[in-house]
Amino acid sequence: MDDFTHFDHEGRATMVDVGDKPQTRRTAVAAGRVLIDRNTLSLIVSGGVKKGDVLTVAQIAGIMGAKRTPDLIPMCHPVGTDRVQLSLSLDEARCSVEIQATVSCTGKTGVEMEALTAVSTAALTVYDMCKAVQRDMVITDIRLLSKTGGVHGDYRRED
Repeated sequence: MDDFTHFDHEGRATMVDVGDKPQTRRTAVAAGRVLIDRNTLSLIVSGGVKKGDVLTVAQIAGIMGAKRTPDLIPMCHPVGTDRVQLSLSLDEARCSVEIQATVSCTGKTGVEMEALTAVSTAALTVYDMCKAVQRDMVITDIRLLSKTGGVHGDYRRED
């Protein structure tokens, strides 16, 4: 159990003690996509989705999701985020909504989960807003692209 930081010596779930860790600048970037059909893509482009501006609402939802991460993921510490930036774009060739989130803080623990939650929340919002016209959308490829700061050092995904 020593290799698993979220379990105590008796195997019970516990939140990691970060009290003695130094504060450092931390950033995480995550991405994901929602696969849609051509009709849904056209409706998003034209503003024809009845629930409103899909990309703007999903962007705001993603920011809200990042800020609520410790309410959703049991062992996440509340983090004072300095920045949550979401970008959503349409990829016509792939017929998808591409989502990327960047989260930064100065703190004792990283913001990978906040970035991943931001992407996930934005993707779920795209699905919710478009489900009246397409129910077979696929949320896929949610992944951490990079992270900086902390004792484990920097990470950059190599695809």
